[in-house]
Amino acid sequence: MAAQKKKFKIPTSDEIEDAPSSSSLKSFNRFQQMKKDGKVTDACDLDKSIRTDQKPESFSVRQVPNFPSTSGIQSKNKVQTSTASAGSSSLTKPSTEPSTSVSSTSTAAASEPSVPTAVKSLNSNSIIVNSRQRGNPILKFIRSIPYEFGDIIPDYEMGKTSCALFLSLRYHQLNPNYIHERLKQLRRYYDLRVLLVQVDIKEPHHLVKDLAKICILADCTLILAFSAEEAGRYLETYKVYEHKPPDAIMEKTEKDYMSKVTECLTSVRSVNKTDAMTLLSTFHTMEGVLKAKQEDLSFCPGFGPQKAKRAFDLFNEPFLKSKKSK
Repeated sequence: MAAQKKKFKIPTSDEIEDAPSSSSLKSFNRFQQMKKDGKVTDACDLDKSIRTDQKPESFSVRQVPNFPSTSGIQSKNKVQTSTASAGSSSLTKPSTEPSTSVSSTSTAAASEPSVPTAVKSLNSNSIIVNSRQRGNPILKFIRSIPYEFGDIIPDYEMGKTSCALFLSLRYHQLNPNYIHERLKQLRRYYDLRVLLVQVDIKEPHHLVKDLAKICILADCTLILAFSAEEAGRYLETYKVYEHKPPDAIMEKTEKDYMSKVTECLTSVRSVNKTDAMTLLSTFHTMEGVLKAKQEDLSFCPGFGPQKAKRAFDLFNEPFLKSKKSK
């Protein structure tokens, strides 16, 4: 079924006045009436009269966020423009102060001596070799330990605190000032500085004597190698014993009483360990041995008159020599 059409209804005058759109019509009618009475001449006077007639409505105060004032924004913009202009001026007009500081630092760096660069070895068990030692026959005989080239001051670096300078006597005979320059560059950067000298001339005595004096003044250790193979073995040995204690090359001292007494008695000429044990078994103590008479010493097995006299004279000899009267 088709929807029924709504009939159009003409509103009454009261409905027109109550409608929300009738406010403009009321104000227009009021304006016409007041104009006839001569109270207003234009729309501005009507607006003023309406405002005076209306009662002020209650209103609530709400806080407005503090926005920056125009003066603050203008000052901030001025600061930004000034810094931007300063940056642009610094780019367009570079100052001379940085150049002078760079030049001063460069001259200071040039005046200072060179410092050895720290080399990070690929293998901690390898010997670091200076690049100037390329082609040296010694490298052919470094077989049991790997080696690698690095930027170092000495010729060979066997560890963090030990190094070696290689010198051939034939080359030293032609260039005697070479070793002095190398020692000046080396300074005191290493605790152990070895001067490895290869003796390759017929009469090396005078040159070796001069090098020994140089090593004493420079606090270096002088090692003579009579072949390239021997020099290579020295470098390998230093690397092998890098982290080992010096007990292997130190004199072993016994701490027990018998060992100390035996060592003391064997210091006498022609008295061996067997004789020392005989004296201790006969006289029991060291005091008894020292107070024994020469005849008693001669009756001991293995002691003759000559050995007994020598031991008796030594035991009774004063520690300090008497001053001879002039």
